[in-house]
Amino acid sequence: AVGRRIDQDTIAEVSCLGPAELQAALREAVAEQVLIAGSDGRLFFRHALLREVVYDDLLPGERSQLHFDLAQALEQRPVAVEDREIERAATVASHYAAAGDQPAALRASVRAAHAALEVHAYGEAADLAERALELWPRVPDPDSVASLDHVALLMLAARAHGTAGAHPRAEVVLQGALRELDADAEPVQYACVLERLARTQWSLNRGLEGVQTAQDALGMVPDGAADDLRAALLAWLARTRVLRGKFRDAVRDGSEALAAAVKAGDQQAEMEVLNTLGMAQIALGRVEEGVAHLRRAMELAREQDDIDGRSYAYANLADLLNLRGFTQDALDIAREGLANTPRRIGRGHDWMMLTVSELAFELGDWAQARAHLSASPGQQVGVLRIFQLTREADMALGEGEEEHAAQRLDELGSLVASSSEPQWIGLHGAMLGELRRRRRDLIGARSAIADALDRLELCTDDVMRIARVTGIGLRIEADFAQRARDLREKKDERDALARARIHLQRLRAAAQEGGPVERAWMMMGTAELTRARGRSDPGRWKQAAAEWETITRPYPAAIARWRSAEAAVEAGDRAGATDMARAALHSARQLGSRWLSEEIEVLAERGRLELEAATSSGPEPEPDPFGLTPRERQVLALIAEGATNRQIGAALYMAEKTASVHVSRILGKLGVRSRTQAAAVAHRLHLS
Repeated sequence: AVGRRIDQDTIAEVSCLGPAELQAALREAVAEQVLIAGSDGRLFFRHALLREVVYDDLLPGERSQLHFDLAQALEQRPVAVEDREIERAATVASHYAAAGDQPAALRASVRAAHAALEVHAYGEAADLAERALELWPRVPDPDSVASLDHVALLMLAARAHGTAGAHPRAEVVLQGALRELDADAEPVQYACVLERLARTQWSLNRGLEGVQTAQDALGMVPDGAADDLRAALLAWLARTRVLRGKFRDAVRDGSEALAAAVKAGDQQAEMEVLNTLGMAQIALGRVEEGVAHLRRAMELAREQDDIDGRSYAYANLADLLNLRGFTQDALDIAREGLANTPRRIGRGHDWMMLTVSELAFELGDWAQARAHLSASPGQQVGVLRIFQLTREADMALGEGEEEHAAQRLDELGSLVASSSEPQWIGLHGAMLGELRRRRRDLIGARSAIADALDRLELCTDDVMRIARVTGIGLRIEADFAQRARDLREKKDERDALARARIHLQRLRAAAQEGGPVERAWMMMGTAELTRARGRSDPGRWKQAAAEWETITRPYPAAIARWRSAEAAVEAGDRAGATDMARAALHSARQLGSRWLSEEIEVLAERGRLELEAATSSGPEPEPDPFGLTPRERQVLALIAEGATNRQIGAALYMAEKTASVHVSRILGKLGVRSRTQAAAVAHRLHLS
């Protein structure tokens, strides 16, 4: 009852029963279904309530003595299975605590926390360290009992919490450690705590504060002392250069940090610098060199049994390969990284899950993308929460779930406002701009793009993020120009065209600096400019689709084909429009993009394109009660929205005079005298 689940040898040692007597007692207890023998050879109560009854029936002294005896018996016995060392150590600590032997409980809790760290059980290590922190003030001379000082115990707890993903608690613990230290008398130890705090602040999405903390720590390290700490700080500061899109600076600072790490013999810092150099080099187009550095970082992590560090290298390699257009290779790397990152590595496992989700989305496997959205969103904070929200918003926009996307982007707004990382700034700006564009809030969409570009161009040479934001910006300006022409607002049309040309110049510059992804965005932008000018070019859209297909991005390729079909309809090429629309609709349905499927279907209705004539089957539509033709129903729907004859003609690709004839016929069939009355009839009878 006290031991919960223990083996027969331990029962024999603590109970002091002879072998025959014990065997008979255990056999009877098992036969009467009081106890169960588990597959691991340990015995336990069949019913937890019965165990509690027996436990509560013990006198306090009996209970304490049994806990103490079990703690000693388990502590002295070697563990046959290495994986059970953490369980044994934690159990010993809990028995000493229950027995009231607080010094022994402190010693055992610290030992168990170290054992948990050894097997990467970071959540358990954090819990055990917290137990030790609670016991610390109750134990005389705790430093000697625990074989470490209080600051070291706080650092142990912070490391465990941070790796498990509990960054807010890690920060609280680290601030407590700083309060116990004298910066002037103990500069190296103080700087060591600051180094860990800087990383924690970055993970909590307070990047600039984290950088300042790390620089303060670096300034405290005396010359010629603590080479390993200096190397670690230089390595992390170089890493923040990459995360802020300063790739050339990262290569420069990374080289200095690598030299410091090698000099100090600090493989942990060396591994981090290799990560940094690899990311920066791939971003700058030095792909083979960068991949080699990241692979070497993985090897070092494997040699040091650093699962978290290895997961970080996998995620970085997958992300950068994707940005350079090697999408399938990136997904293969991400899957390999996920397979090598156990669930107990909380943040690392969640990050790899989201990375697989992102890459599957890019490759068009949206079912897999949704399946790999993180399973524990409620526990996420900082940049991990941002990653989760961006994935959910991107999926929702792709599928056409605008309300869900709006909710996620709204939550993202305040988080991204505090971020200094281009990957989040750019993605949020692009998605917010696209959402507002679809909702016809073109002024708000333009503002979202402008805000994102202002922040990006001030802080980054990350052309990969700039290209996406700019591409969406050009799409918005094309919509602006089209609307201005419809409303005969020449000034607004000229303004939209000027902005579109500026966006295209930015895209061309990004394409010169970047790779195939940036070239695809440039081709998309070139096609959008023809749409902005009122002469949408089907050939330009086909070229854009081909560029996206080259790097296996079916979603933007389908959008380009839809626009190509639209341009072909305007040019009177119904055969070409049909081919493009069919291909686009097939892709949209395979992806699960409802909004794009609907746009293509509406285009087919307006342009009278037979997309599925050979395969369509189903009941004949019910006859219209007023004898309206399908075309007249389309016109009526626009009348109900308040469209003029000119706007009806533009929407349905017919002359304004033809639209006027349709309106007259509709009024006659409905038996009304005005467009307002027609709209009211349509609304009441759901004819539109």
